[in-house]
Amino acid sequence: MSRQPWKFEETHRWVRAVSHDVTVAESKNPMILIESQGEQDYYFRFEDVREDLLTPSEHQESSGYRGLKRFWHLKANGATVENAAWSYLPKENRPDLTDFIAFDWNKMDHWYEEQEEVFFHARNPYHRVDFIDSTRHVEVFVEGQKVAETTNPLMVFETTLNPRIYIPESDVNFDYLVSTKSKTHCPYKGDAAYYALKVNGEIYKDAAWYYPEPIPEAPRLKGTIAFWPGNDKRIQLVVDGKLFPN
Repeated sequence: MSRQPWKFEETHRWVRAVSHDVTVAESKNPMILIESQGEQDYYFRFEDVREDLLTPSEHQESSGYRGLKRFWHLKANGATVENAAWSYLPKENRPDLTDFIAFDWNKMDHWYEEQEEVFFHARNPYHRVDFIDSTRHVEVFVEGQKVAETTNPLMVFETTLNPRIYIPESDVNFDYLVSTKSKTHCPYKGDAAYYALKVNGEIYKDAAWYYPEPIPEAPRLKGTIAFWPGNDKRIQLVVDGKLFPN
């Protein structure tokens, strides 16, 4: 699939950034800079930011296409967050970002779109996730041992990614699954937990994942498990008799 071209445009989502129980930025029409599938940042007009909490940092970075990136320290409720935000000096023949400031997503305690908390990164308005019931015949093998089989999978088609197949828990042999402490986060689906596979005495780390409590937009993921051939080529996903793409 083609790479999402970068965009800088207005969004009408009500967005708030919170640090140490202080709302440090809030806007109902912030800008969003979209650079790739996983690189989105909200940019706020300075009047929508608690400028009284910001002090200039000596740290700067050069961006080839955006200009000189200057950073700001944030002080909220007596706590200092270094290089928590950035803005740009003007650069000729490039979009003018000089009237805006962005906050480091991971250095804020909470981000909200409307009344919902958003995790990991801003949600890309051009990123689509479709959940579609299917009757394909799906089998999962590890070194020839079948660990799951279903004719009732949930197909998940997500922008720029290969399709993912989620198998009902009732069609998975839990004798081969071992819970792990691994976690990942997705702003479009929620917090994922992982299983290792134990087959013939060998452990296949983080070979499958599931969403214990998917976000409200993805309720159909609950009670399903996906396997990850891309993490270990010895795991094979066979769909209608053919190997399925990683």
